[in-house]
Amino acid sequence: MTVMETSTTVAPATEKSAESPVDSAAELLNAMAAMPAEHPSRAALRDRAIEAWLPLARHLANRYSGRGEPTDDLIQTATVGLIKAVDKFDPERGVDFAGYAIPTIIGEIKRHFRDRTWSVRVPRRLQELRLAITEANSTLTHSLGRSPTVPDIAVHLGITEEEVLEGLEGARAYNATSLSTPISADGSTELGDTLGGEDYEFELAETRVALGPALATLDEREQRILTLRFYGNLTQSQIADQIGISQMHVSRLLTKALAKLRNQLAAETL
Repeated sequence: MTVMETSTTVAPATEKSAESPVDSAAELLNAMAAMPAEHPSRAALRDRAIEAWLPLARHLANRYSGRGEPTDDLIQTATVGLIKAVDKFDPERGVDFAGYAIPTIIGEIKRHFRDRTWSVRVPRRLQELRLAITEANSTLTHSLGRSPTVPDIAVHLGITEEEVLEGLEGARAYNATSLSTPISADGSTELGDTLGGEDYEFELAETRVALGPALATLDEREQRILTLRFYGNLTQSQIADQIGISQMHVSRLLTKALAKLRNQLAAETL
């Protein structure tokens, strides 16, 4: 976009009706730049310059509408970019204001999409890659007359196919689906209902796996007492009758065997 392209939409900002709107807006910027920062009239000139170039900010914001963000938010973001451009513009560099302001405003809009519209935070590189792929897809669809393939996009952007696939995968983080989203025809089942809960059997399975080597450290009688007690559900008196020892002796052996198991399991977790 050139300065002349904005001349039909920018309202005059000075009282000199013979001047074009753009010339008037440019004079505001030149006058503001010539003033010291503390000059009492500088703030008023700054406000008038921003107002004069607002149509440019709105025009650029509208170019990015329809991409999932409210137009009002895009206009507000573009206005922020315009204000930055007005505050940092230096006429002595020989660049006209529109040539400086347009990339500044567009950069602000792209940062808005990059930083605020992703449901899941991803690296900035992938955010920028997604935008590039989206633009390439639109350009290639028009030029090829069909949907572009991954190799088409890779050649167009000058990157590898793996990078294109990485960008497409990262784009999945752009939107998130609520766990309350109905997924059944009658609406009785939500997405969150399909998520698994904590399964305590996993912890039990791990204990059983660790218990095998620990049991192997016990002697034959200790193993038999534990088996009768915890797998056979026998009382200590019943175990004593089967083994042919006193119930008191069974109790001591059981206590000793359990202590060995605890020590062995503790050692295995270190």
